[in-house]
Amino acid sequence: MFLKRSLLLPLSIFLVAALMLLGTIIYLAPVTKTTARVPIGGPFELTTHEGKRFSSESLKGKPFAVFFGFTHCPEVCPTTLFDLTQDLESLGADAAKLNVVFITVDPERDTPELMKTYLSSFNPRIVGLTGTEKEIAATAKEYKIYYKKVPTDSDYTMDHTATIFLMDRKGDFFGTSNFQESQETRREKLKRLVSEG
Repeated sequence: MFLKRSLLLPLSIFLVAALMLLGTIIYLAPVTKTTARVPIGGPFELTTHEGKRFSSESLKGKPFAVFFGFTHCPEVCPTTLFDLTQDLESLGADAAKLNVVFITVDPERDTPELMKTYLSSFNPRIVGLTGTEKEIAATAKEYKIYYKKVPTDSDYTMDHTATIFLMDRKGDFFGTSNFQESQETRREKLKRLVSEG
C-alpha cells in the first residue's frame, strides 16, 4: 500500500506534464490555410480617363483597389474617392506599391473626358475607367456588383454597390473596405494589402 501511494505523486506529475506538452504541441501546430479562390474579380478591358485601353492585366504585379461608381453621384462616390485620396497620401512612399481604379457604372454619361475632369479633384494615382455598356456589364459581373439606372424627375441616377474591392498582386480577392469604416480601419486594411498582397 505504501509503495502504491509513493508512486501516485510521480505518476500524477508525469501525466500533467504529458498533457501540458500535448497542449503546447497542438497550440503551436501550423494552421492550414485554405487555398480556395474567392470568385470576385476577373479579366476586363476598358478605357482610361486618358482615352487609352486598359485591361486587368495592367494591374497584375501590384495589389490594387477597385471602386465602382459614377461622376454624377451626389455623396457616396465623391466621399469614397476623397477618402481614398487621403488614404493614399497617408501611405507615403508605399502608395506607389498600390494601384487604384474607379470604374463607372454610368458609361452613357461618363466619357473619358468627363472622367478626367471629375478625377482631377482627387489623387492622380486613381485611374478612371469607362467603356461600352457591354464592357461595363461584363466587368461588374466579374466583381459581383449590383447597379441599376433609377429615373428621377429631371433625369436619372444610378443605384450601385458601394464597396471597395481589395485585390492582391495576382488579381485575387483580398478583402473589402467602404466609406462607412473609420479612417484607422481603412488605412490599416490598405497597409496590410500593400505588405501582404
